Amino acid sequence: MQPKEFLKKLGLKTKNPGTWTGLESVPGSRRYIDSHSPVDGEFIGSVGITTREQYDATIAAAESAFQVWREMPAPKRGEIVRQFGDVLRQYKDPLGRLVSYEMGKSLQEGFGEVQEMIDICDFAVGLSRQLYGLTMHSERPGHRMYEQWHPLGIVGIISAFNFPVAVWSWNACLAWVCGDVCVWKASEKTPLCAIACQILFQKVLKANNLPEGISCIINGDYKVGEYMTKDARVPLLSATGSTRMGRIVGQAVAGRFGRSILELGGNNAIIITPSADMKMVLTGAVFGAVGTAGQRCTSTRRLIIHESVYEQVKTTLSKAYPQLRIGDPLDPNNHVGPLIDKHAVENYLTSIGEIKKSRGKFLVEGGVLEGPGYESGCYVKPCIAEVENHWEIVQHETFAPILYLIKYSTIEEAVALQNGVPQGLSSAIMTTNLREAERFLSAAGSDCGIANVNIGTSGAEIGGAFGGEKETGGGRESGSDAWKAYMRRQTNTINYSEQLPLAQGIKFDF
Repeated sequence: MQPKEFLKKLGLKTKNPGTWTGLESVPGSRRYIDSHSPVDGEFIGSVGITTREQYDATIAAAESAFQVWREMPAPKRGEIVRQFGDVLRQYKDPLGRLVSYEMGKSLQEGFGEVQEMIDICDFAVGLSRQLYGLTMHSERPGHRMYEQWHPLGIVGIISAFNFPVAVWSWNACLAWVCGDVCVWKASEKTPLCAIACQILFQKVLKANNLPEGISCIINGDYKVGEYMTKDARVPLLSATGSTRMGRIVGQAVAGRFGRSILELGGNNAIIITPSADMKMVLTGAVFGAVGTAGQRCTSTRRLIIHESVYEQVKTTLSKAYPQLRIGDPLDPNNHVGPLIDKHAVENYLTSIGEIKKSRGKFLVEGGVLEGPGYESGCYVKPCIAEVENHWEIVQHETFAPILYLIKYSTIEEAVALQNGVPQGLSSAIMTTNLREAERFLSAAGSDCGIANVNIGTSGAEIGGAFGGEKETGGGRESGSDAWKAYMRRQTNTINYSEQLPLAQGIKFDF
């Protein structure tokens, strides 16, 4: 594929409407977001910023569509999602390239993200026939009880730049088969990815003659996001981003008695025990730390290493890091691409300064790369530092490829160190010792939403409910029974007797 040919294949233009209700865009944008690639700093295209008037028109379309969409049988809604999965298969290459180019992750990771979209479509199709309720015994004779799940309404989705398409699909595909309609505000750092997804879904909308409002997008900064967080017409808001953002969103939504699914920061650790397979350690730790240039919520931030193998791990990693190839992520020979923007680079440099101030020892030094191929100013060196877990900088998540090494003596100490941060998303242990593995997975083990054995922290399985505890937010997306968050539960009692027994034996004389 020719350079930038993928933009044309996706139907993207130099100037794109940013507010859509389906096949139709809502006119009225007065300002635009300019998207520049962190890969080469070049301008990709602009996207219209949603005004309050455009937002209200979008919500009105979504409310109207919900009246129709909720009446469609769930398996029929699943068929719509199945067709979307087929479209994604057809456009996996150009969409994956766009993800890589606009966000900066490696090309294989870009393709992998689109594959996640395809996988969640497949999952949702099966789910559409399994939105089961329960039948329960009543304490009253001649009665039966059951519970059922109904569509909730409009689901607002706020996504982050690091997974600019997959996280939207996790929410949207589940919401759609559940009978909900979606309004998506993409990250202002990756707006073209959202436009591309909308263009692809339009093919399905058109083929099935579906109403406007089932899939809507809005664009802009946090102010546009606030339209949804404060809007009682949006019963559920699913937001992915920083802990700081999550606090604001969670409080605003709770203040109007709405529901929220929050997927926030991670400060993920791998415990490396004496019995660990060192080949697995190297692979899991390195990819976890440098994949997506350390800009995953599941990125490995800390290695908690037993004192008996500490020097071995330290030496191995120190030799491996200089072999990492940093550069254009669309080149499959490179391992590490750029950070999202220069602001992220500043945060990276600030964190390095804080580590040094705390007397952390760098085994592999960091820094910003300059020269040919690094013109965007967003390429940095993955680095490794020896630290102590309680330091403020270690307790804080830096969205960059900085890896911390921490020593431990006992498995109890290791688990305490793993849990000793405000975040609780992903965790892992490398061990061949059954007792250590089982303790890590027990109630006295990892306090994270994800706990892995002999696999790193990075990534998520579509079939499992994704999310974390503590400052990670507590929400769940994707697999298992995460679908229940997108529906309302209703308990029903049916009296098939000729009597109406009242509670506590109350009787009326009439």
